[in-house]
Amino acid sequence: MESGGRPSLGQFILLGTSSVVTAVLYSLYRQKAQVAQELKGAKRIHLGEDLKSILSEAPGKCVPYAVIEGAVRSVKETLNSQFVENCKGVIQRLTLQEHKMVWNRTTRLWNDCSKIIHQRTNVVPFDLVPHEDGMDVAVRVLKPLDSLDLGLETVYEKFHPSVQSFTDVIGHYISGEQPKGVQETEEMLKVGAALTGVGELVLDSSSIRLQPPKQGMQYYLSSQDFDSLLQRQESSVRLWKVLTLVFGFATCATLFFILRKQYVQRRERLRLQQMEEAFREHEAQLLSRANPEDRESLKNACVMCLSNFRSCVFLECGHVCSCAECYQALPEPKRCPICRQAITRVIPLYNS
Repeated sequence: MESGGRPSLGQFILLGTSSVVTAVLYSLYRQKAQVAQELKGAKRIHLGEDLKSILSEAPGKCVPYAVIEGAVRSVKETLNSQFVENCKGVIQRLTLQEHKMVWNRTTRLWNDCSKIIHQRTNVVPFDLVPHEDGMDVAVRVLKPLDSLDLGLETVYEKFHPSVQSFTDVIGHYISGEQPKGVQETEEMLKVGAALTGVGELVLDSSSIRLQPPKQGMQYYLSSQDFDSLLQRQESSVRLWKVLTLVFGFATCATLFFILRKQYVQRRERLRLQQMEEAFREHEAQLLSRANPEDRESLKNACVMCLSNFRSCVFLECGHVCSCAECYQALPEPKRCPICRQAITRVIPLYNS
């Protein structure tokens, strides 16, 4: 706290930073809580023979936010894995990821970094069908790549280490980048895999479609069951809530600390003003009662004991207000009794 009673720049920065972080965390918490609330309010519909009748009775033959669980079935052709035999799916994602060590000039350490250098996703039309056999009902899944939680399974993964000569190693060391290799990955949504879809369910003529919601709600295609998906979202909400409370408490504690410092400083200033006023009244009374030859000595008396002469110059403020005995009696850290500024040096004063 500065001498004027105002918060310091560091305290302003600390309070502002904690307030901004708390506001951001609270915003994220509200978003996560809204998503979890919408997910909890989604209508669970069984993928069975009565699905068309349920949708035909719904307003506009549409359920705005529905949960449906089933197995993946391709409509026509399927995608074959490039690396695994007899592995068929409806979504295939091939990824090449480069791994390298990068020199950080700030921490002076080598950090492991990765970057996707190529990625291709292939999709063919597919349906969700009941897990039980013998039911002639299917839900066509539209725009699967727009979903948040696309349940792809890694079917192939291999790391290709980089081969370097001695001159390459020296050159990479000087440049600050050391290649480690390339990670090759293939992910697929297999035919027959269990899938949970959360989105808008629409009956169009004789077909049923699952598509992204039009009301800004989240679209899910997850390999988890609905209860696990909901539990994961609620766990995320609790985490963001705890972070928000922690930073909010830190912000309140910082604000309380600053306000308390201001209050203590203001109370100290009022106390000193009262002491100074009482001292001036007492000095005026002594001067009025004293003889003319004693008034000059009273004006030069120590402001604390009023008996000894002033014999100290306080630096850096420059006040001459105390005798040597009263200066020694000042509590640590020693401050000027007039302006409360810290005393860095004391110069003896000699009257000739």
